[in-house]
Amino acid sequence: MFLQGYLPSILEGAALTLEVAAASLVVSVVLGLIGAMFKMAHSRALVWSAELYSTVVRGVPDLVWMFLLFFGGQMLINDIAERFGLGAPEINPMIAGVLTIGFIFGAYMTETFRGAIMSVPKGQMEAGAAYGMSPLRVFFRITAPQMVRFALPSFSNNWLVLVKSTALVSVIGLNDMMYKADTAKSITQEPFTVYMVVAAIYLLITTVSIVALNALNKRYSTGVRESEL
Repeated sequence: MFLQGYLPSILEGAALTLEVAAASLVVSVVLGLIGAMFKMAHSRALVWSAELYSTVVRGVPDLVWMFLLFFGGQMLINDIAERFGLGAPEINPMIAGVLTIGFIFGAYMTETFRGAIMSVPKGQMEAGAAYGMSPLRVFFRITAPQMVRFALPSFSNNWLVLVKSTALVSVIGLNDMMYKADTAKSITQEPFTVYMVVAAIYLLITTVSIVALNALNKRYSTGVRESEL
């Protein structure tokens, strides 16, 4: 029997990997938009805080952040609970993994969205404000639809890297695809076959993502290239 029947278990882990990736993407997009807004704010404190966030996060390896935020966070919770005489809750690996990966890639999304917003003609946003639109309405009606086209190339790259970075959650005990693969490898003693299957699944996910993102990019570019000719 192929992989001694562990293939369904690995596929189950792959489903969890996709859940982690999707949830992390949502967190990273929210943080990225906030970071981009901070970087373009008039307040020097907001600009510096966003700059510090993107610089520090991108300068530290992802695995180090995973250990710092998971184990360090648990220690902080334990200390606070002990100080107030309460029982310390255990950090959920799923939540910890999603928040950590989202936190990391929020820094990359910050630069992606900042560059995309700056690519939108400033005059259009000023025209919306002059028309009486609120800043929030200007963003959603004028800025956001146009910035998508400029953000997609970098966004696509960030998503592909994020998907592969989900393998890190196995080190904090989450039963993702890599965790299941490690278990299968230890029992079957077929590490090459096990990890080739995992590599094929990751390749399938990234390939489907590339096709979908290219189609999305083409859709948002419709009529733009012709007008630029």
